[in-house]
Amino acid sequence: MDDFAQRWHNTEQMLKERFEKLPDLEGILFLIGVNEYGQLPRKKFSKEQKQDLMHIAVCTLLMPYGYYEFIGRDEENWPHFKEIEAVPVLGNANQEQLLKECIIEYFGE
Repeated sequence: MDDFAQRWHNTEQMLKERFEKLPDLEGILFLIGVNEYGQLPRKKFSKEQKQDLMHIAVCTLLMPYGYYEFIGRDEENWPHFKEIEAVPVLGNANQEQLLKECIIEYFGE
């Protein structure tokens, strides 16, 4: 197994142990978004809020690469970001690879 594959496998195993099942990539983004939001909702998140949480995750994951900058939180504690540089258009496989690399870094693998 190459280094990336091993590190991704280790990250998946950590998530599987923590949540008792392995979330898919969207599920992982949702979890990161909830973590960055910092509070659980009083009721279920709406579909729009779930999309917002995944956007928060993507912004958070791409900040170290210089694509986004955290600009603050609104009155409801939602984090907001400013795009610094456009994320390059990547094919699906390369986009997934970039997100996985960022997720590995996020969880400190």
